[in-house]
Amino acid sequence: MLKRIAVADVRVGMYIHEFCGSWMDHPFWKSKFRLESEKDLQRVQASSVGELWIDVSKGLDVAQGTVSASTEEVAAQTEADLLAVAHSQPEALTSSMEEELQRAVKLCATAKAAVISMFGDARMGQALQFEQAGELVEEISESVLRHPNALISLARLKNANEYTYMHSVAVCALMIALARQLGLDDVQVREAGLAGLLHDIGKMAIPNDILNKPSKLTDNEFATMRDHPVAGSQMLLDSKQVGALVLDVCLHHHEKIDGTGYPHRLAGEQISLYARMGAVCDVYDAVTSNRPYKNGWDPGESIRKMAEWKGHFDPLVFQAFVKAVGIYPVGSLVRLESGRIGVVMEQKTGSLLTPMVKVFFSAKSKMPIAREVIDLSQLAGRDKIVGRETAEKWGFRHVDELWSGLAG
Repeated sequence: MLKRIAVADVRVGMYIHEFCGSWMDHPFWKSKFRLESEKDLQRVQASSVGELWIDVSKGLDVAQGTVSASTEEVAAQTEADLLAVAHSQPEALTSSMEEELQRAVKLCATAKAAVISMFGDARMGQALQFEQAGELVEEISESVLRHPNALISLARLKNANEYTYMHSVAVCALMIALARQLGLDDVQVREAGLAGLLHDIGKMAIPNDILNKPSKLTDNEFATMRDHPVAGSQMLLDSKQVGALVLDVCLHHHEKIDGTGYPHRLAGEQISLYARMGAVCDVYDAVTSNRPYKNGWDPGESIRKMAEWKGHFDPLVFQAFVKAVGIYPVGSLVRLESGRIGVVMEQKTGSLLTPMVKVFFSAKSKMPIAREVIDLSQLAGRDKIVGRETAEKWGFRHVDELWSGLAG
């Protein structure tokens, strides 16, 4: 049985099932392990994580009188929170998903090359040139305006060895989509996009053997990694080419609403709107992407888990983010009431609960079925999403090919 408990209630002998936060908030390579030593307990307590899940069937339970929440209780509350923002009317699209995906493939290649060049200059200590960054943000903004699902979803499909560069492209697109969802003006949208593109430039000050380490970081390595916001903001300040908004997002995108983030442990309104936006966008792309040491989570599962991280994100900003990407973002694996399993293809209607889904498997017969794209908005009362699934549970491979059409 799983229970969610406060870090203060953790003790040696417990089996940690999952940390309630980004894996950048703790120094452990794996999220599932038995806590065997006082040293590791101290590392958990010294991290930025406030809560975690334990599996009491594999380790010690919480002490009597300790407040904890079961999987079912947390899931019910999380679903209620997400359903509160389920109805969202998307803006009119000027391009089909298929058309925009074709454009996005080329744009991602161009963007990756541009970011590699800019970040390469930063790593070499050369003068930074951001003229191309402004043009790139404009192109990404136009793609998001035509059809936000395409580029945002495609940028998630990055190889582990290109993570740092494509993460910047993805966060740029997510920041633009979120800024538009929040009703910011065109100038603010572009600034938010530029902030997303440059938010992790400080990672170029981190040694490659730490940045790309395929196993858990030591305490010293973890501390070094957490220096990247300060290093990046100094690079941008020295360049004298970006405004205060971009600098602020670079410096504070790892702050948390409850004051447990870094580098300055800001809380609530001390964190700017744009840094709060950056926190959500940064974490979402991080947890849905494959890394050198861990495969990414399913997009829909990521939204559910992030909704559980109380104190991490600004609730209103997170709600706007859910409206921008969907409760079941493109690429999410879902199970329908009919027993069919499918992958979300597109958010296309006035409700985030009724996306376009490509069904391909029967949970009842445990056999593949004829692939079919269905519009759940047209099946009211006849079929609906009843749960999220994971590729690991069913042994599915190449799920992303089903919605993107791209070979893995």
